Amino acid sequence: MLPRVLEPLVDLVLPRVCAGCGHPGCLLCPRCAALLARPRLATPRRHPDGFPPTVAAAAYAGPVRPVVNAFKEHGRTELAAPLGAALALAVVVVRAGAGGGPVLLVPLPSSRAAVRERGRDHVAELTRAAVRELRRAGVPVTAARLLGRRGRVRDSAGLDARQRRANLAGTFVLREPVRRGSGLLVVVDDVVSSGASVTEAAAVLIPAARRHDTPVVAAVVAATPRGRPVAAVGPGPGVFTVRER
Repeated sequence: MLPRVLEPLVDLVLPRVCAGCGHPGCLLCPRCAALLARPRLATPRRHPDGFPPTVAAAAYAGPVRPVVNAFKEHGRTELAAPLGAALALAVVVVRAGAGGGPVLLVPLPSSRAAVRERGRDHVAELTRAAVRELRRAGVPVTAARLLGRRGRVRDSAGLDARQRRANLAGTFVLREPVRRGSGLLVVVDDVVSSGASVTEAAAVLIPAARRHDTPVVAAVVAATPRGRPVAAVGPGPGVFTVRER
């Protein structure tokens, strides 16, 4: 991220445009920023068995899609702050649904090939930004890279939910144990579509977390739009209940 003193000079040479709609003069215009603050349950069309309760800050549609892609694929690292704030909002909502308390963010690990191609781990960047936002809001939060990856997976383009899950089977491994008192385990990622990655990650974490009666949920910046925005959240039977509009 550029030092703040250099930003006006950069704007003269390369004028800023909103990453969502192209409006000149801003990183993210108010209208597009507002779309990143509409939390909803992530509801994959073919709900994978074991898919954990997951809240997204936004629908992965309209201007949100180019915002996420600008950050993820086109090196717009300055978007880490607003997207991290959106992720923090999703964490707050999923935490409330699970009954509150401290949270431990577990970033979904990117493949080595993806990190090489992008030159960075974008999910780790989002996680750090979300931690800063949550701490400013007084939420007791830590982050740990509990998950690692092994082996290679083929390109998931064109695969359905079942095939994506099979493609990812055995990909994620536990790098270190889940410790007692860690708090609510929240798997974090940028986007949920089929839900295969989050489901596979949760399948690895749940047996380790169960020893300490630690729930496993997930929070993401955006999800393929099938659910409606969350109207109210609260603890209920089991781990998590959400009432929607």
